[in-house]
Amino acid sequence: MSFRARVLLAIFANAVIAVAISYLSGSYFVGLFLTLPFVFWSAGRLVHYVEWSLTSLDDGLRAFKDGDFSMRLASGRDDRTMHIKKLYNEVADVLRVQRNDVYQKELFLDTILQRTPVAVVLVTENDRVVYSNTAARELFGMRLDGRLFAELLPALVAPIREAIEAGGDAIVAVPTDDRDETFHLTQRTFRLNTVAHRLVLVERLTAELRRQEVAVWKNAIRVINHELNNTIAPISSLIHSARIAQERPDRRHHLPEIYATIEERLAFLRTFLESYAQFARLPAPRRERTPWQDILDDVAALYEFRVEGSPHEEASVDRVQMQQVVINLVKNAHESGSPPDDIVVSVHRAVDGTLLRVVDRGRGMSEDVIRQALIPFYTTKPAGSGLGLPLCNEILEAHGGRMRLQGREGGGTAVTCWVP
Repeated sequence: MSFRARVLLAIFANAVIAVAISYLSGSYFVGLFLTLPFVFWSAGRLVHYVEWSLTSLDDGLRAFKDGDFSMRLASGRDDRTMHIKKLYNEVADVLRVQRNDVYQKELFLDTILQRTPVAVVLVTENDRVVYSNTAARELFGMRLDGRLFAELLPALVAPIREAIEAGGDAIVAVPTDDRDETFHLTQRTFRLNTVAHRLVLVERLTAELRRQEVAVWKNAIRVINHELNNTIAPISSLIHSARIAQERPDRRHHLPEIYATIEERLAFLRTFLESYAQFARLPAPRRERTPWQDILDDVAALYEFRVEGSPHEEASVDRVQMQQVVINLVKNAHESGSPPDDIVVSVHRAVDGTLLRVVDRGRGMSEDVIRQALIPFYTTKPAGSGLGLPLCNEILEAHGGRMRLQGREGGGTAVTCWVP
């Protein structure tokens, strides 16, 4: 019997009893008075029935709140509450299946993340680490979960720590005793269960860069071979024509034109080879105390930019090589489409050295470009050589320094150089 039928039946029974007693006693008030106990009893039964149903639903919903989807609501009668309880049980089954599915996916994802060589750290908005994989624990050299992220950063080497503190994506080179290591950092902010989280990824690129460098060098050799053949073949033909013209007086007037063409081809070949040789024959830096202002003044004669910070500071550097670093970085900023007023070169004193920073508001670099920016001959410019940033990195490493590339929020690129 449905709940509505129960209520109607109780009202009808109370009315019939009241009418019968009133008729037998001859008094309406006597009938009403004698009917009140039955009215209260039937009302109590109905209230008890409703309370029992609501209590069951309350217990079930509390179980949902606690993440327990195993509780079931029993009902042996075909009434309105049975329909609600049946719907509750169906929802519980769906939620239990979904939670188990999510758990299996999380387990699968955790297995992958624990085996990946990329260090993964997930930090809450309160700066608390809630997840880290094996690579992250190896990078920091300690257990991370549950600890404050800011307290863990001092365990990292300075270049990686500074890049993480600066935020955004970056590529950093870390000098070591055996060989230099290159790392790619990615940082993203997102909401997980309505709570802001920060995801920090640190990927060791050394092996990948070595592999890509081999591929790039092979391609460079093919390009050099192609250009040599394209130059030597015409020169050989021109020399043959010159010999013929030398032997025939009627054709000697062609000799100046032939020699000019040979000189033109040789000049092109000399320029082409010089661009490749520049990277390979970088001499050891000849250090001398040099004010940064002098270096910046030399570059300002070539490109327009603003100066900030403390350019009067001195550094023990090779002036010519450091000029080349600033020239390449400022030139890249101009070629990125940045307005000259947004190209800023700043110099600041740092721990045991100086920070040279070049920022712009150009097109910036994508994550994939940042990953490969230090590979020799890699370029996204139609007429670029792909040697600018790798040459800067080589010069800084020869000085015992390091370079960091980062994309800027709002567009543009920031290049930070530390010089000891």
